[in-house]
Amino acid sequence: MRKLIFVFSILLSLVLAAFVTETNFQFVIPKGFPKPVYDFKKNPLTHEKIELGRKLFYDPVLSKDSTISCATCHSPFTAFAHTDHALSHGIGGKFGNRNAPSLSNLAWGSAFMWDGAVNHLDMQALAPMSNPVEMDESIAHVVNKLSHSHTYRKLFFDAFGDSTITGEFVLKSLSQFMLTLVSADSKYDKVKRGETDFTPNELHGYKLFQKNCSSCHTEPLFTNEKFENNGLYVDATLKDSGRMKVTHNPDDYLKFKVPSLRNVQYTYPYMHDGRFKTLTQVINNYMGGIQQSATLSPQLKKGISFSEMEKSDLISFLYTLTDTAFLHSKIHNSPR
Repeated sequence: MRKLIFVFSILLSLVLAAFVTETNFQFVIPKGFPKPVYDFKKNPLTHEKIELGRKLFYDPVLSKDSTISCATCHSPFTAFAHTDHALSHGIGGKFGNRNAPSLSNLAWGSAFMWDGAVNHLDMQALAPMSNPVEMDESIAHVVNKLSHSHTYRKLFFDAFGDSTITGEFVLKSLSQFMLTLVSADSKYDKVKRGETDFTPNELHGYKLFQKNCSSCHTEPLFTNEKFENNGLYVDATLKDSGRMKVTHNPDDYLKFKVPSLRNVQYTYPYMHDGRFKTLTQVINNYMGGIQQSATLSPQLKKGISFSEMEKSDLISFLYTLTDTAFLHSKIHNSPR
């Protein structure tokens, strides 16, 4: 009898699997971009998994009290950054000690969060989910809540061929959606593709950028994916040692991940703690507010100087990194 039940279970699984049709999603590497870091072979993209991840990204069910979603701190209209406050807030209005960074071109990332505490995109969502001042929830509780939803059981079955929801499925589907957040159609990109030209002011700003900024904000991703101390005045109330919190190495004191400058026009406030509201304030700080320390980035030790016209031209160039299609992409917005 047990043998018959076992055989029947196998046959039933095969029959159900026959009704699952996954549609592969073709990930296109933008012209001029390097090879992605993410290993797609271990999590092959499909339209069904991406749509599931999209729904999860916008669903506050991932938080303990169902009030905070990923999109609460990563709005699509601001390049998936958090512009409401200098410091991002979570359940119960609790504030953390950092501003949520923008999300784009994550397939090329090798470390995530301002301090690089997460080294794989598939694990990234666990950090805000379990943080007591963000979502304050466990993946086990998330799985339990989703398992009581007929809608989600069907979506997981359509995506994975299994209506049994697991933490691995949750995290991998979130990764799939985030992998589609590719920003590569700004005016800068169009210039590089030979489709248009910079204005004289933008071109001058580009030259200033290449001379003074590109060693850290390396093209075409506009980040070198490294950690740097950019000489900010230390806000002792935040008690944030940066990368050293992860490595426990004093050489990493006050080092934070270099953020991408793509869509920087809309990702204010700036810096890991959101202290600056404008790009002019950022540039002025690099010109006259650098705090000397043992771990200060070598590129900043000699100082930077710009005239008012040069600052204006530099900002004009930075605005060419705005990808309007990315900001208003319907496939990245809430599925509701």
